[in-house]
Amino acid sequence: MNVITAPSKIVLDKNISVFLAGSIEIGVAERWQDKVIKDLSETNVTILNPRRASWDASWKQEISNPIFKEQVNWELEALEKAEMIVMYFDINTKSPITLLELGLFARSGKLIVCCPDGFWRKGNVAIVCERYRVQQVDSLEELIHEVKREIR
Repeated sequence: MNVITAPSKIVLDKNISVFLAGSIEIGVAERWQDKVIKDLSETNVTILNPRRASWDASWKQEISNPIFKEQVNWELEALEKAEMIVMYFDINTKSPITLLELGLFARSGKLIVCCPDGFWRKGNVAIVCERYRVQQVDSLEELIHEVKREIR
């Protein structure tokens, strides 16, 4: 396993590359990315993890902020390069960026989405997934299971 974390340079190897898209609100969302990484640690996969260790919530989220712009561009590049995108919607969050990413990549054929009951826009997510034939699962455990199945 190889883990590439924002904002490190994205250099992919022979492993299948998986982008971890989903709820990331600090202090609200569970650290689901850590569980995925732990559970996939014995596999031949390259994880593209946008959770930046040095994130500062006080940064202005504006195009004029070079650190913020670097983060967003890293995420877009990683989403585009990844062979698989796993998307997790935490029911305790609003996840507007994850919803945006769902819209951007729904037609890509690369998505597996986990949107548990209780997420405030589950209906919208389910309809988009159904319309564009995006695989949906109901739990983080199922999401990890499907990733393992796909990379075999």
